[in-house]
Amino acid sequence: MEAFYKVVSLLGGLSMFLYGMRIMGDGLKSSSGGALKTALAKVTGNAVLGFFLGVVVTCMIQSSTATIVLTVGLVGAGFLTFRQSVGIVLGANVGTAITAQIIRLMDVDAGNGSILFFFKSDNLAPLALVIGMVLIMFVGRRKDSAANAGTIFVGFGILFVGLMNMSSAVGQMSQSLSYLLVSFEDNYFLGFLAGVGVTGVIQSSSAVVGILQSIASSVGVTFCAVFAVIVGVNIGDCITTYLVCRIGASREQVRTCLVHIIYNIMAAVLIFGLIGLLRATGVLNDDIWFKTLHAGGVANVHGLFRLVPAIVFLPMSGVIANLAEKIAPDREVNEEDSDIERNLRELDQRLITNPGLALSETAHLIGHMGDVSLHNLEAALQQLFEFDERRDSRIDQREDLLDRMADGSNQYIVAISPYITRDWDRRNQSFQLKALVAFERIGDLAVNIAGNIRSLREKGGVFSEKAMNEIQLAFEAVRDILTLSVRTYKEDSIVLAKKVEPLEEVIDDLLETLRGRHVQRVVNNECTVFNGIEYQNILLNLERVSDQCSDLAVYLLGRTDDSISGHEHQYIHNLHHSNNQEYLSEFRRNYDKYFDQLHE
Repeated sequence: MEAFYKVVSLLGGLSMFLYGMRIMGDGLKSSSGGALKTALAKVTGNAVLGFFLGVVVTCMIQSSTATIVLTVGLVGAGFLTFRQSVGIVLGANVGTAITAQIIRLMDVDAGNGSILFFFKSDNLAPLALVIGMVLIMFVGRRKDSAANAGTIFVGFGILFVGLMNMSSAVGQMSQSLSYLLVSFEDNYFLGFLAGVGVTGVIQSSSAVVGILQSIASSVGVTFCAVFAVIVGVNIGDCITTYLVCRIGASREQVRTCLVHIIYNIMAAVLIFGLIGLLRATGVLNDDIWFKTLHAGGVANVHGLFRLVPAIVFLPMSGVIANLAEKIAPDREVNEEDSDIERNLRELDQRLITNPGLALSETAHLIGHMGDVSLHNLEAALQQLFEFDERRDSRIDQREDLLDRMADGSNQYIVAISPYITRDWDRRNQSFQLKALVAFERIGDLAVNIAGNIRSLREKGGVFSEKAMNEIQLAFEAVRDILTLSVRTYKEDSIVLAKKVEPLEEVIDDLLETLRGRHVQRVVNNECTVFNGIEYQNILLNLERVSDQCSDLAVYLLGRTDDSISGHEHQYIHNLHHSNNQEYLSEFRRNYDKYFDQLHE
């Protein structure tokens, strides 16, 4: 029974260690999510730059798995290409060694008068917890940054409490654990498999190395007993990451995962080969081979086993990438379908706990929705002048894809809600929900226009030359406002947003004028009633597209202006009846542009 409680104590310490790592990483990601995305997205194919970014990011979030999952998400989102991700993956493998170096603080041995006494784990842990709770409970109510910092401190404290608990439990089982480790001195394959298996179960190489360091701090371990285990830990880590990233991944995401596993297999072969060679040549003599290691020694061995292969294989990153591409070759698909499907996969569930990063993902996808809606509007215009059944079918297909993008992004944005702590993220979430509805609705209206044109054709109706010229002018104006709106959204520009409403008001006046002209043609028997109905239907759908563009621009303005948010209609009414010179100047410029093209 005593052995059972010792195992429970060990597992309890491990649980605290894992939880501490998780919440410390969450705090770091929450406080720097946008910065992480920006840094990763700026990688331009330079493997060395990507390598250092991978090292830094992994040091920050204390998990190579988290960094690689983040990278896979950005590859799927189109922020990074597969080739740009290779250096980051290699850097993540090195950056994860920093956790072991932090854990070696357990070995600090200093008196009360020494400054090193401060860094002892049994002093650092409670101090970090106290600071963290003060920041969360008292300062964090007013500042999100303080709450994030508090989360980091609490995670750090819990991590070390877990380590101390593991060390205590291991100390009580020192005899049995020592015997277990000695058995690996003559059976390196068993030690390797143990490292792979335990890491695969725990799903954290840092945790397994932490266990080894706890054992080393309590009873000491020899180099020959643990080197194979550490190599196995590295393999187990990459398998876990691969399995996580493989679920629902695109072809490029699968390749990124493959780089991780290929690299670690090559690294394991290199380490075993080097150790065998050094042992055979006497460089690794018995003094080193049987040297007793403590937590710091285990951390150093782990760090070397991560760093040496990175130095050797970083210049070969292109070869590793080529191998991954051969294992996961491209599928032949329609180029436009491929692009849309890739954007459908932008909403990576692995990033959902980081609102800043997740909303950046949805912003990119919604911007693509704007492109698709614009493309469908232009295709509908082409149908009026050159009808094509295949184009008509394609318009419907794009609308289905647009609906899928809207549904997916809507569910994803709503799912982020429990993790939002910053007011800006909440405002951005609200704006994106409104924006995706606007673009989805514009896509519906483009389909309606294509349907109006198809109905006109099926009934044998034809617009007069005057009607065709006028409706083409209306299309041009609406295409211009939709193009401006998509650009406004993508550039997140208040300046451009203020240009939308004056153009929308001009379009309202233009369409009202065109309606009057067409009614007059019907009265004069220059156009049939049926043709007139379809003409009016097309103009009505165009007007609604323009209205959606206006709504989108006002929503963007309201995101940062509380006097507009929730009072959009009042804002527009006041703007129309104001003496705002910027608005009036833009209105007059657009009015002259389109009305000057009208001919009697």
